This record gives sequence, C-alpha cells and structure tokens, in this order.
Amino acid sequence: MSIEQLQPATQQQASVYLPYVQGARRSFLPYAISLYQKGVLEGHRKIEASEHVPFVASWNVATLPSDLTRCRIQFDGNAELSYELMMASFEFINFLIELMDNYKRHRLTDFSQTFYRKLLRIDD
Repeated sequence: MSIEQLQPATQQQASVYLPYVQGARRSFLPYAISLYQKGVLEGHRKIEASEHVPFVASWNVATLPSDLTRCRIQFDGNAELSYELMMASFEFINFLIELMDNYKRHRLTDFSQTFYRKLLRIDD
C-alpha cells in the first residue's frame, strides 16, 4: 500500500494524539495514525551520490500515546542490517508525520535524519 492510498483515521482516533502534534503538522496526523495502524512500511533510504537503499520497517501498534512502540528496520533485505528501537507511540507518530511530509515534497518514502540518528543511537 502506498502513502497516497491511506485513508485518514477518524477524528476520535486523531484527537488522542493532538496534544503531541504542533501547528501545520496536524494536517498529517489522521494519515500518520492510519499508517501507524498498518504496522509496516516499505521505503528507500536516500543516500547521497548513490542508489537508494530499500528498507522494511515494522512496529507493534500501541493503544495510548504514552505506550511504547518497538520499531524494527531491515535494510536491503539483509538480516545483518537490522536495527530496532523503542519509543513512546506519540514520538513515533511524529516521525511518521515527518516521513509523510517528506514524501509529499520529494516523493520518497524515507524517515528523517533525526529518526536515523535515534535509530543508530548517534546522539546517545
């Protein structure tokens, strides 16, 4: 399923996450929740001066914004290139909003640099 085929989550579902999303980003919230509820996403990591690397991200779907979501990403179908991180579901929803905003602008399904820094524990 592509991002363009997503149906927005209901207003009731979105309202739970509203306190965690600011400003213009709220317009993406119903779609980010819908994507979150799918529990899986295929995309491509943009690499400068090289071919994009395909990835599959999967995660558990939590009920509440403060519940933990465990996200796993595997790059290039290679088990040795698998990474995992845990965060509150509202934080992960915000990363999905960034992904959708990026997709809207560049037509590339990829997480933000901030997400990858967290995934690779660069700032720890």
